Amino acid sequence: MIRHVVMFTLHASDSLDVVRAALQRLATIPHVLALEVSENLKSDLIGNEIDLVVHAVFKDRAALDAYHNHPIYREAIDAVRPLRDQRVAADFMTEIKDL
Repeated sequence: MIRHVVMFTLHASDSLDVVRAALQRLATIPHVLALEVSENLKSDLIGNEIDLVVHAVFKDRAALDAYHNHPIYREAIDAVRPLRDQRVAADFMTEIKDL
């Protein structure tokens, strides 16, 4: 399985609900096994710049690639890009099936 984690900082905190709604649409893409959009609790002792986190799970690299090429993904990017400041992403393999 592949876990896809993307962290966002926003230009303005009042856009949080709009960005969250656009990102939550990503869960409707057929290749996604699970996807959640969460607000950062900002409880870290060192840094709390991140506003929103997307965590998605995919069966394999082909599913992740199909996700990135889906029209809903493109729509989400177009909606979020003007409202976000920074975006940091990481994809990694995991053997954990259930938590």
